[in-house]
Amino acid sequence: MPIGSCFGGDADSRGQECPRHIGCVLEFPKAASLRDFRFCETTLIELAPSILSADFARLGEQVRAAGEGGGSVIHVDIMDGHFVPNLTIGPPVVKALRKVTKLPLDCHLMIENPDEFIPVFAEAGADWISVHQEACRHLNRTLHLIKSHDCLAGAVINPATPVAALAEVLDIVDYVLVMSVNPGFGGQKFIPGTLHKLRQLAEIRSQRGLTFRIEVDGGVALDTVSDVVRAGGEILVAGNAVFGNGDPRKNAEALVKAATEAALLKV
Repeated sequence: MPIGSCFGGDADSRGQECPRHIGCVLEFPKAASLRDFRFCETTLIELAPSILSADFARLGEQVRAAGEGGGSVIHVDIMDGHFVPNLTIGPPVVKALRKVTKLPLDCHLMIENPDEFIPVFAEAGADWISVHQEACRHLNRTLHLIKSHDCLAGAVINPATPVAALAEVLDIVDYVLVMSVNPGFGGQKFIPGTLHKLRQLAEIRSQRGLTFRIEVDGGVALDTVSDVVRAGGEILVAGNAVFGNGDPRKNAEALVKAATEAALLKV
């Protein structure tokens, strides 16, 4: 069966579930671009637990629990203390995570000079790498650099950055990450004014026949996830809502349930 064809039924040895359709199966190699696939009508809503809010003394255990609860991508926030006012982790943690989970590692580079670090994060085990439009002098070149390391490439925009800033790279990216808080710290309140960007991106994608996915990061929790999904969010980054309090598995299950219900109402 050619790459991009939907089989229907449960995932088996032939491949893994279609990134946008629950129950579909296709051969989905790490290096492939999401635009290589013929997606189905139904959009798969995915939860991407962010380890920024996890207990690092029990990181492997918590990542496994979040995955068991329905998390399908692990979001890794990389901060340098310059582009954002916080300092987090580097390639060694990504390399350690790669040993404890088979889920894709989504490395969000909130750093200056990202081109210098893309190769080392790819080597450490990143599957997806996203960079900020605001941090890249030559965004087109940087996105192609990510792809040259067999990773999916994402472009990120901060709350004050308009969607129009990405107009010339939307045919290159595999996903767009919309920040719904100002980057740098977990546990912030969701900025409702970012919802219009999700709608705008979904409309542009349809008008131009593109296949990038829409990711949202910041303040995604039980009280906001429905609005995010109805506006067009597909990959939901959640840190505090998954790891902040209680059992990560149960928290992830609750978020996935709320998001799925919102997606069904949207349809």
